[in-house]
Amino acid sequence: MITSQQMRAARALLGIDQKRLAELAGVSLPTIQRMETSDGQVRGVVETLVKVVSALEREGVELIGENASSQGTGRGVRLRDCAQAHR
Repeated sequence: MITSQQMRAARALLGIDQKRLAELAGVSLPTIQRMETSDGQVRGVVETLVKVVSALEREGVELIGENASSQGTGRGVRLRDCAQAHR
C-alpha cells in the first residue's frame, strides 16, 4: 500500500512535519513515527493506513505503486496538478 520511504517523501513534497500529517490523518504522532520507521512496506491497522494515504492524497500527493504508469520505474511519489487535486 505505502512504504515508509514514500511517506517521508510525500511529507517532504508537502513541506509538513510528522505532527501535521498526524493531524491531517486523524491519527497519533507516535503512530506516524512508528509507520515511518518501518522497513519497507508500512504495516499496521488497515484503517489507519487508509487514513494516512487519504490525507496525503487530499493534500495533492499521488502515490505511485510498483510498476504503475509513470515516467520512471519503481515506487515513488509525485504531486498531482493542483487543478486536478481539488476536483
